[in-house]
Amino acid sequence: MADLSAPAALSNTETALAFARGAIEIEIAGLEALRTALAGELGGAFAALIQKIAQCNGRVVVTGMGKSGHVGRKIAATLSSTGTPAFFVHAGEASHGDLGMITAGDVVLALSWSGETPELRDIINYCGRFGIFLAAITSRADSALGRAADLALVLPAAREACPHNLAPTTSTLLQLAAGDAIAVSLLQLQRFSAVDFRNFHPGGKLGASLRFPRDVMHREATVPLAAEGTLMSAALIEMTAKGFGCIGIVDAAGRLAGIVTDGDLRRKMSDDLLKLKVEEVMTKAPRTIDPDSLATEALAILNARNITALFVVDDAGIPLGILHVHDLLRLGVA
Repeated sequence: MADLSAPAALSNTETALAFARGAIEIEIAGLEALRTALAGELGGAFAALIQKIAQCNGRVVVTGMGKSGHVGRKIAATLSSTGTPAFFVHAGEASHGDLGMITAGDVVLALSWSGETPELRDIINYCGRFGIFLAAITSRADSALGRAADLALVLPAAREACPHNLAPTTSTLLQLAAGDAIAVSLLQLQRFSAVDFRNFHPGGKLGASLRFPRDVMHREATVPLAAEGTLMSAALIEMTAKGFGCIGIVDAAGRLAGIVTDGDLRRKMSDDLLKLKVEEVMTKAPRTIDPDSLATEALAILNARNITALFVVDDAGIPLGILHVHDLLRLGVA
């Protein structure tokens, strides 16, 4: 038995990196072969599967065993989160009652690199018996799965990154890439928007980045505003009381005409500053954001302009609220 406690070959950093680069090069070659195959017969099968799933009234049921099963779980999760209802059924558990999860309106997507996974036999038979559409992702069209499938995505034969050409590495990467391509194609064809995406990802950093300014902004009496014609002495009181380091200046129609910031005060500092009108000090046409934009867009504006606050306005330019960078930081957007 090999001694794995201190592999001499890995004692050298350059050797380890050479192994890593070699594995990645092999996997890149596999992906290149997959891209080339999409220009041929695989492309036709791929398009047909996308069409079938798009017209499906049920769910996409992904199944597989071993490493293909792990990839299948991820494919099902990606489909579900991008607007295509899907779930994973373990091929082994299917034979012990989970076949009941599959209904006539579903599309079954079975993964097996060899196409000869014995645990898939019952699912294959079940689909045939009840007329359930069976699609396969495999590398062998002449395999048991390939022959039984209503539609087979036959991936190009590829060498595994494992030096013994045994451990599923390149093969699982190609399966995963095919699954991602299916999900992204469906996402775009079904016009699945960032707003739709937010509905499925309300939690964590991703959910925070998909929040809207209208969900986070300060409103009404908390918003620092002054009308044109207001003296800076009064504007400074309002600006200090609200604590945003700025004040919005509105015209007679209530539209945001400008903004006075701490920076403006420093630039206009003089003995008669407090006697000036706000429009003499303000920065005209300040950058604003729409209430239905994404929080990430607001953060990008704040960072690009090196500012800490941003007014949220409607289509007419009337201030609805104000958004501070600290609000985004508390959400976890940054």
